[in-house]
Amino acid sequence: MTEMWVNMGPQHPMTHGLWSLRVKINGEIITDAEPMIGYLHRGWEKMMENRDYHQIVPLADRLCYASSLSWSHLYCKTVEDLLELEVPERAQWIRTLTLEIQRIASHLMWLAAIGTDLGSYTMFLLPMREREMFLDLMTDLSGSRMTTNYPRIGGVRNDLPPNWERDTLRVLNLFEKRLREFEALFDECSAFLMRTKGVGKLSGPEAINLGMTGPFMRGCNVDFDLRRDDPYEKYSEVDFRVCTHPDCDSYARYRVRIDEMYESCNIIRQCFQKMKQGPVRVKSPKAVPAGRAFAHVEDPRGEGLMYLISDGSDKPYRLKVRSPIFVIVSGMPAALIGEKVADIPAIMGMADMCLGETDR
Repeated sequence: MTEMWVNMGPQHPMTHGLWSLRVKINGEIITDAEPMIGYLHRGWEKMMENRDYHQIVPLADRLCYASSLSWSHLYCKTVEDLLELEVPERAQWIRTLTLEIQRIASHLMWLAAIGTDLGSYTMFLLPMREREMFLDLMTDLSGSRMTTNYPRIGGVRNDLPPNWERDTLRVLNLFEKRLREFEALFDECSAFLMRTKGVGKLSGPEAINLGMTGPFMRGCNVDFDLRRDDPYEKYSEVDFRVCTHPDCDSYARYRVRIDEMYESCNIIRQCFQKMKQGPVRVKSPKAVPAGRAFAHVEDPRGEGLMYLISDGSDKPYRLKVRSPIFVIVSGMPAALIGEKVADIPAIMGMADMCLGETDR
């Protein structure tokens, strides 16, 4: 049969954002694939060269609306490394627990999206309902649901509000019960299992060679997580398990994210137990000394990295971003080739696309 190219996107139910996937097919079998991005390019890195260091914090939120706090935290951490600024201990605990709240909210949004990708509206509604509980917590803390503008260079914007710890623990207790219901909903759904098990296989060495990180890589049975292997904030003082799965298929990537949400609940509880009273922010200078610094963190989608060059003024000379999704989507043809056209949503959905950080 003659091969032909098929365009999926940039407007397509599978894409979850403005990007396109070209696939070459021979009958139903994919023989080649080309992800195409750039539709959402905003010149973010160049724009940052015309903003002072403090103005960039809310703009870093906009790199990914689903995990905004992860990116503004990464930016603040990069500047703090260049300033050699020591963040107060209580602020580090608050950052750690809010990053885990952000991780749960981001994973729930992915879970809702993969539900509709695979044809179940119920699988969309329930995770979105639970996500609201975590967005409400962030609203109480920062005043904003999604782009929180909460981290600051030198700490966080404000301390925890009254009763916030109590409310968070109540949410976690309820959420863990609901998460077990989600597991029953997905793991006992024969249609979901048929569309994910054995589909989109990618081995651990292949994922490493392609530069993949995060839950996608851990779903390829690679035991690596920056929170444990290069800890920042207070991750070195909490106990948690790095979640991996040996099957290396789309189902394995689903399982890793579900398990990570349980671990995030455990980390948040430990943060509350170990946190002590104290300041949550130190004053930072407006100008940053000349030099270079980089920082990397475990974003909900993988390794996020920022590289900063300062010329000693109050604005960055260069601020480079390493997006985990840019790398993952670049390597997706390896998981697609040899599969059927109908499997594309189940394979690409496990990448958890975010075009804001990818195109920048």
